[in-house]
Amino acid sequence: MPDPTSSPRYRDAGVDIEAGAELVRRISPLARRTFNDGVLAGPGGFGGLYRLPDGLEEPVLVCGADGVGTKLLLAQRRGRRDSIGIDLVAMCANDVLAHGARPLLFLDYYACGRLDAAEAAEVVRGIADGCRQAGCALLGGETAEMPRMYAAGRYDLAGFCVGLVERARLLPRPVAAGDLLLGLDASGAHANGFSLIHDILDGLPDDDLEMIDEFLVPTTIYSPYLMNILNSGRVLALAHITGGGLDGNLPRILPDGTRAAIDPASWKRPAIFGWLQERGRIGEAEMRRVFNCGIGMVAAVRAGDAEPVRAELDAAGMPARVIGEIVPGAGPARVTYAEARP
Repeated sequence: MPDPTSSPRYRDAGVDIEAGAELVRRISPLARRTFNDGVLAGPGGFGGLYRLPDGLEEPVLVCGADGVGTKLLLAQRRGRRDSIGIDLVAMCANDVLAHGARPLLFLDYYACGRLDAAEAAEVVRGIADGCRQAGCALLGGETAEMPRMYAAGRYDLAGFCVGLVERARLLPRPVAAGDLLLGLDASGAHANGFSLIHDILDGLPDDDLEMIDEFLVPTTIYSPYLMNILNSGRVLALAHITGGGLDGNLPRILPDGTRAAIDPASWKRPAIFGWLQERGRIGEAEMRRVFNCGIGMVAAVRAGDAEPVRAELDAAGMPARVIGEIVPGAGPARVTYAEARP
């Protein structure tokens, strides 16, 4: 009979079942603190269970999946695991919000080369923080330990968010020439453009921690600031400014035959983007095409609603201002700028 102590074990192949069980033990209370009234069963089963609220006339589920890209590499370089989970929730929840939906639930996927339960729990703690900000439940997820796929010390993240909106309030609604565009502040680079950021940061010593940490400020989650306004019906459309910047995302909410006329002087670009542009010698057109340049979400509103919506956002703690107008144009929807920055 083979000696069981000398036979190959799963741990020898790089997968630690005990570490996985320890991670579940650590993250279960984190998930429970995000639960809302719709949760019937969270992590621990084969799937999370969620009950839709009563009293809905024509509910629509809005689903979004995303990751945080190579921002993860910078977080790993700095040994930061406390906030990258907020980025993960934000990138998914903000996309769902762009259709007018309230985030309901979130699931995460954590993949690594070697599972360290304590380190992974720190990441999930950030995910739970993001869920609490977004007002959604961390309903479950998956952890995958794959030593042949990922080097030791490396991990990847992905997330999936489900939101809910009545069909009558689904966004975008039709926008037209004369409507105004309100820009909501971004907290920084959010989670886009980091392949270029890495190129620029190469050679920057790790002891220049202040500058490196500027890029790890987590992505703003906009649902706490916008849900009441969305319920009022005064927002016609929302554009989440992710990869592609204003140029790539605003046309998603515009009809052909119009353009978004943006005034770059209407907001102060955060210093971090000036640093990137100068150090990387990046042209203005490329800056606008890659980065949010300080605007993380854009709301299209009727001209008469612009000031009330702006004032309500300001009272909620979200700085916003009119950054442009929808005007007639020829051909496919596009973005133009009133003036070039030096």
